[in-house]
Amino acid sequence: MDLDAAERKAAVQELGLPGFRADQVSRQWLARLSDDPDEWSDVPQEVRTTIAEVLLPHLLTPMRSISCDAGTTVKTLWQLHDGALVESVLMRYPDRVTMCISSQAGCGMNCPFCATGQAGLTRNLSTAEIVEQVLAGARSLQRGEIEGGPGRVSNVVFMGMGEPLANYRSVVGALRRLTAEPPEGLGMSARGITVSTVGLVPRIRELAGEGLPVTLAVSLHAPDDTLRDTLVPVNTRWKVCEVLDAAWEYADRTHRRVSIEYALIRGINDQRWRAELLGDLLAGHLVHVNLIPLNPTPGSKWTSSDPRDEREFVRALRERSVAVTVRDTRGREIDGACGQLAAAPS
Repeated sequence: MDLDAAERKAAVQELGLPGFRADQVSRQWLARLSDDPDEWSDVPQEVRTTIAEVLLPHLLTPMRSISCDAGTTVKTLWQLHDGALVESVLMRYPDRVTMCISSQAGCGMNCPFCATGQAGLTRNLSTAEIVEQVLAGARSLQRGEIEGGPGRVSNVVFMGMGEPLANYRSVVGALRRLTAEPPEGLGMSARGITVSTVGLVPRIRELAGEGLPVTLAVSLHAPDDTLRDTLVPVNTRWKVCEVLDAAWEYADRTHRRVSIEYALIRGINDQRWRAELLGDLLAGHLVHVNLIPLNPTPGSKWTSSDPRDEREFVRALRERSVAVTVRDTRGREIDGACGQLAAAPS
C-alpha cells in the first residue's frame, strides 16, 4: 500500500512475475478485502506466497479492542512492527460508518488539553500503516464483526493520533489509495474524507493543489492569538489570520466547505465575546463551525463548558449567519473521543 499501481507492477516484475499479478492481488486486497492469500483463487499458489511474503508484510497487530454505544463504537489499540502504538476508532451510525484514524504515533503539537499531544511524538506512520487502519475496519464490517451486521466504511476522518499535515507525504499517499478506483485503491469518495490540522499553513496551501477535494478541518480552538498561542502552540509560528487565509484559499480551490473545530473549555475560550470575534472572522466564507464539548483527559485541569455558555456561544455564531453544530461525543466512555487517544498499553 506504500506503492501506487505502476510501482506495484514494477515490484512484482522484480520478483520475476508478470506485471498483471499486481492488479490481481490489489483487487483481492482492496476490492474483496481479502488479506488471506489462501482465498486468492485467481492467483497461482506459488505466486500468492511470494507476493505475500515480500510485498505484504504484517503491519498492525491488535492489542486491545473496547466498545460502547451497544457495540457500534469500537476503539482498537494497534502495535506497529517496531513496537509503536496507535489507536483507531470505528463509529457506526444509522446512515454511515466513520473510521477515525491516526497518522502518527503520538503527536508533536503539544496542545495542553489533548491526551495525544501531551504524550509527544514517537514517529510518523507510513502510507501503508495509515491505509491498513481503514482496511482493518472495512474487513471487520464485511465479516459482520461490528454490531448491526455486514457493512462498509463510508467516511474516514484523519482526527486520530498525530498532526496529519506534519506527515504530509504519507497522508497524501493514503488519500490517493483511499480515493483511487480499484485495483489501485479503495474507491472511496473524497467528499467522505476529512483531514484535520492545527494550522500548518504551507501544507494547507500545498494540499489545496493536490487535486484531492477532501474536507479540511482546522483545529482553531480560539479566535485570538493571545489565547491560541497557549492552546495551540504552533500558533506562535502561524497566527490565526494566516491560518484562516490558507483555509479560504483551500475552499476557493477545492470548492469544499472548511470545518472549524473548536473545543469548548469552561472559562477559557467559551466567552460570548470570543464567539462574536470568531463569527466576525468567519462570516461570509464557505465554512462550518464544529463545536466540541471538551472531553476529559487524565490530569487535565480543564473541563467542558456549562451548557448555558455553550448555547450562548452557538447563538452568537448564528447571529452572524455562521453555520454551527455541536459534535456528538461518541466514544467518550472508552477514551475514544476527540483529544482522548493516548495509546496506553493497559
